[in-house]
Amino acid sequence: MKITLHTNSSGQLMIYVPKKDLEEEVITQIQTDDAQIFTLSNGWQLSVDGLTSPFATPQTVRARRLQ
Repeated sequence: MKITLHTNSSGQLMIYVPKKDLEEEVITQIQTDDAQIFTLSNGWQLSVDGLTSPFATPQTVRARRLQ
């Protein structure tokens, strides 16, 4: 699925999922060898391959839902 990473006015990282019309705050972010894992405030976990830290926002990327 495609997602958009952006920061809100208070500097918090947010993720928007257009197909679901869902915008959630990122509560944890983990860097693995080949992917970034984002845990959203609604409990979803999304994996984004090839995203290097630090990354620029706003940015649209492909993500895979883990949970």
